[in-house]
Amino acid sequence: MKTKLKAYKGFDENLCCRGFQYEEGKTFETDKAELCETGFHACENPLDCFGYYDPANSVFHEVELEGVSDKRDSDSKVVAKKITIGAKIDLFGMVQAEVEYIKSKVDWDNAKESNTGYQSAATNTGYSSAATNTGYSSAATNTGYRSAATNTGDYSAATNTGDYSAATNTGDQSAATNTGDYSAATNTGNYSAATNTGDQSAATNTGYRSAATNTGYRSAATNTGDYSAATNTGNYSAATNTGYSSAATNTGNYSAATNTGYRSAAEVSGKDSIAIVTGKDSKARGALGCWLVLTERDRNWQIKEVRAVKVDGEIIKPDTWYKLENGDVKEAE
Repeated sequence: MKTKLKAYKGFDENLCCRGFQYEEGKTFETDKAELCETGFHACENPLDCFGYYDPANSVFHEVELEGVSDKRDSDSKVVAKKITIGAKIDLFGMVQAEVEYIKSKVDWDNAKESNTGYQSAATNTGYSSAATNTGYSSAATNTGYRSAATNTGDYSAATNTGDYSAATNTGDQSAATNTGDYSAATNTGNYSAATNTGDQSAATNTGYRSAATNTGYRSAATNTGDYSAATNTGNYSAATNTGYSSAATNTGNYSAATNTGYRSAAEVSGKDSIAIVTGKDSKARGALGCWLVLTERDRNWQIKEVRAVKVDGEIIKPDTWYKLENGDVKEAE
């Protein structure tokens, strides 16, 4: 058994998991740890948590495990005899953690400058450069302006820090990151993460259990896969999900968060923003002054009714989930 391990764990909104009540900052122990049976379970890969707790209805925390079993699940889920519940981590933090996790899997010591092979790395620091990897567990990095970093292999990482850059991954469990303005990060593989911190950026995921996040102004984060999360913290931003049990979140002013998937959630906290849900059994919430657009569908996914309500602080309360049921706006769990 391993001694200590940093991991990530999902809970319901009351910090419960399978009926067990946890508490932040507390340590819990058990005598037996058997994978998928008993003990404290968590995931080394942050986005693997989305497979067990969908981001639309869950909270996530960093945890420290002790007495970790050597047995592994099909993903990065592990089980331990002892767990310490660390700080809560939001969707943006989960994406950042995913990027670091994927980078940690690259064999940097054996990297080469230009390559198509296994566990390779291509790096450019010059203006208008390009770095490309087609191998497994690869990394492509650019620090110059108008650069491009591309990975087509699994467990890959493509990173740009210059303006007008593009980072693209098509492999599973990949990460594409941009910190420059006018950048684009795109993932089409499963378990992927695309993040932008520059203005007017775009992060897009089409894979299963993916995450796209923007912190810049006029940004867009889009997911079409199941259990995905799209989040924006900049003004004039848009976060869109079409997958099942997905979450779209905006904290900037004049933003829009939209979900069309089944049991999805849209949340806005910026001034004069709008949260829209069009999927079956979906919910939305917003800050004071924001608008919610709610949709009710029948068992055949036919639209029964659509209602728009303003979060006025009296009839519709701020930071409270709402859904449309039998034509009435009701609080949701």
